[in-house]
Amino acid sequence: MNAELTGAEITIRCLQEEGVQCIFGYPGGAVLFIYDELFKQDKVRHILVRHEQAAIHAADGYARSSDKVGVALVTSGPGVTNAVTGIATAYMDSIPLVIISGQVPTGAIGLDAFQEVDTVGITRPCVKHNFLVKDVSELAVTIKKAFYIASTGRPGPVLVDIPKDVTQQQTQFVYPDKVTMRSYNPVIKGNSRQIKKAAELILDAKRPMIYAGGGVILSDAAEQLTELARMLNFPCTNTLMGLGGFPATDKQSLGMLGMHGTYEANMAMQYCDVLIAVGARFDDRVIGNPKHFSNENRKIIHIDIDPSSISKRVKVDVPIVGDVLDVLKELIKLLKTEKKKPELPSLKEWWKQINLWRERDCLRFDRDSKIIKPQMVIEKLYQITKGDAFITSDVGQHQMWAAQFYKFDKPRRWINSGGLGTMGFGMPAAMGVQLANPKGKVACITGEASIQMCIQELSTCKQYRLPLKIVNLNNRYMGMVRQWQEFFHGNRYAESYMNALPDFVKLSESYGHVGIKIEHPEDVEGALKEAFKLKDQLVFLDFITDQTENVFPMVPGGKGLSEMILV
Repeated sequence: MNAELTGAEITIRCLQEEGVQCIFGYPGGAVLFIYDELFKQDKVRHILVRHEQAAIHAADGYARSSDKVGVALVTSGPGVTNAVTGIATAYMDSIPLVIISGQVPTGAIGLDAFQEVDTVGITRPCVKHNFLVKDVSELAVTIKKAFYIASTGRPGPVLVDIPKDVTQQQTQFVYPDKVTMRSYNPVIKGNSRQIKKAAELILDAKRPMIYAGGGVILSDAAEQLTELARMLNFPCTNTLMGLGGFPATDKQSLGMLGMHGTYEANMAMQYCDVLIAVGARFDDRVIGNPKHFSNENRKIIHIDIDPSSISKRVKVDVPIVGDVLDVLKELIKLLKTEKKKPELPSLKEWWKQINLWRERDCLRFDRDSKIIKPQMVIEKLYQITKGDAFITSDVGQHQMWAAQFYKFDKPRRWINSGGLGTMGFGMPAAMGVQLANPKGKVACITGEASIQMCIQELSTCKQYRLPLKIVNLNNRYMGMVRQWQEFFHGNRYAESYMNALPDFVKLSESYGHVGIKIEHPEDVEGALKEAFKLKDQLVFLDFITDQTENVFPMVPGGKGLSEMILV
C-alpha cells in the first residue's frame, strides 16, 4: 500500500514523474508548503525570478526552444495576476505550459481573503484549460491532465490552482500512466480523401505558393516541410512565428510575409493560383485586410491541428484537420507515388516573375551611414554567430529587423512574442532558452523601451550565471510607436520619446555584468566579437542607433498585401 503524501509532496512528485528538470517561480504564502518540498529534493531545479511575469516568459522560452512543457510556480493574488501577461503571451502563440498557482484555503474562497483573486475566472480567456483542485485526492490526476492537455493537439498553457489547505492534506499518491477525457480528443491524422484532393490541386498548380506558420515549428515538421518544398520546387514563405521552419538561406525561400514581409513574398501570396497553408492561421498581420487578400482567383489548401482556425478569417477550399507532421508525411508519400508532376514551363515562368519581384531589393538600407543602422547590427550578429544562435526578441522595430535580417535555417532558434506582442518578453525568455540549451549561444535583441519592462531579471541572470548577450538597439524612442506616429499621425510623437534613460553600461555593471556602449558603425563588429568571447558572462551591448530609421516594407492597416510602402 502506498504511503500517504501531502498535497505539496504530491505536486513535486508529479513534476518528477513528468520528467520536469526546471521550474521558474517566486514564493509566497499560498505556496510555501510546495516550496518546502522543492527544497527537500534535487531532481527539479527551481529558478528564482524577480517578477512573476518573467517566470512565465522564462518557462515559455524554455518550452519554445526545447520542445518540452515549460513549468512555472506562482503564489495567489498578485502572484497570479502578475503572471497573466506571460500566460496570455503563451496562449496567443500556442506554447505548452503548466502553471501551478497557489490559492487561499478552500474555506476562505469567495470571502475576499488576503491575497485572494478568482484565478480560474481571470485566466479562463487566456488558457487552453484551467483547474481548481479542492480535494487532494484529485491532485495527481489533475496535474497529469494538465500536462496532457498542454502538450497535445494545439498546444497551450494550462493552469492548476491549488488552495493552501490542499497542499497540507494527505492522501495516497498514485500517478496515472495516461489519462483520457471524453470532451478532449484532438485529431492527429488528416482525412485521406482531403489529402488526395490537396495533392491533385498541387500537381495542377501553375503559380503555387507554400505559406508556413508556427504550427510547423510546434509539430517538429520542418524537415517534412523542407522535403515537400524541394521535391516540388515551390516557393515558400514563413510567418513571423514560422521562421526556421524552412531554411531562410534556401533559394526557394521568399523570406517572411505580412505587414513587414518582403515584397516578393507578399506579391507571390497575392498572385498565386494554389496556396498551401501549413500550420498558419491567416493572422491579420500576415494577410492584411481579408477583403484585399488575393489579386487573382485561387484555391487554398489549409493544414492545421485546430479546426476552429480553418476558414476563420479566409475561406479555404481544401481543409485538412490534423497534426502538421502526420499530414505532411502522408502528403509527401502520396505525391511520390503520383505519375503526374508539376507543370515545369508554368513553374519556370512563375519563378521568373518571383525573381523580378526580388530585384526590388526591398530590405536595402544605407550601408554608408555615419550613424549605426540597426539592420547592420543584426547582419553583423548573424555573421559572427554564423546563423547558429538562439535569438529572442522583445516587440517593435528591433523585432521586425531581427526577423528580416537574421537568417534562420533551423527551427526553435527564433523566440519571440508574435500574437500578443509583449514588451518585456525578450530577456526572461532568453533565460529559459539558455537553461534549456546550456551550451548554446543566446542573444536577446531588444530596444531601450522593451528591455526596461523586465530589466530586474539581470539579477536572476547573475544568480544563475546565465551568459546572455543583450543587443540593445537604442534609438531613444518607442521605435514602432514613433514610426506609426510619423506615418499616420502627422509626426506628433505623443509620449514615444524616451528622455530619461539609464546609463545601461553602469546599470549592467551594478548587477555584476559587462556593459559596452557602441556609438560608431566601425565599432559594431568588434563589440559583438568581444561579447561572444566572454563565454561565461552576460554582456549588455548598448548600440546607439539612427533615431529616424523605419521598418520597410510596411503594409498599412486595412490595406492588402500588394499595397506596401517601400523604402
